[in-house]
This record gives sequence, C-alpha cells and structure tokens, in this order.
Amino acid sequence: MKPNVSVITIGVENLQKSVHFYRDGLGFPTEGIVGEEFENGAVAFFDLQAGLKLAVWKRESIAHEAGVEAGQPNPAEFTLGHNVNSKAEVEAIMEKAERAGAFITDPAHETFWGGYSGHFQDPDGHLWEIVWNPAWIEED
Repeated sequence: MKPNVSVITIGVENLQKSVHFYRDGLGFPTEGIVGEEFENGAVAFFDLQAGLKLAVWKRESIAHEAGVEAGQPNPAEFTLGHNVNSKAEVEAIMEKAERAGAFITDPAHETFWGGYSGHFQDPDGHLWEIVWNPAWIEED
C-alpha cells in the first residue's frame, strides 16, 4: 500500500462548536457544514496543505458508518502535529488556539531533542502539538 492520506477525520460531539473553533478561532478555510440532508451525513471539511483536509464529523456518525461502538474518547490516542518554522510561530499559534477556546495542556517549551513545542486540546479533547523541529525546516 502506498501511503496517501488525503483526509484526517476526527469525531466531535458538537459539529457547530467544532466548526466555530477551527474556522473562526484558528482560521482554517472551510465551506462549512455539508451533508445535513443525510442521516449521519453532516460533516465539515477544512483545507490544510495541498492534498490534505481535516474533517470534523459527529462521533456517533463515524461509529454508525464504520460499524463500531463509539466508546469513550481518549485524548492520548493520537496527536495532530502542526510543524512550523520558528519558536515564535509556536508561541503565536498556541496563543491563538487558547483565545479560540483550546485548553493548553503543555505550554510551549524547549524540548529534550532540541526543538520547541506545546500541546493543546480542541473543544472535543483532541490533542494538537505545535512544534518547531530544527531538522524539519520548511522552505516557503
């Protein structure tokens, strides 16, 4: 299998609240909620980098579609990593996320491996790591 991830879908409890957080709080581009005319179909897609989207979909709809039990959310299941080009950018994004309503779990700090990072949780508890990795400097 050739890895080719194009959508990362996260389960949420309140779709409108999540759209507000990601669109209005963090500034992620979206056309808003689509598919409301379908049972279990309401979802919102956010444009990330070229070829990758973030989708927010109600947890119960994901469980229904996949044929699994929803279970209890666990924020330690995965993190969404957002790599940036400087320590200052880590700080700025962490501040923006907090203003948008994120819960800061790990304020921005120097890491043991030579980088700089911090973690926050979105309104549904999903963990984001904002990180500057000197080995992964992106060219604009």
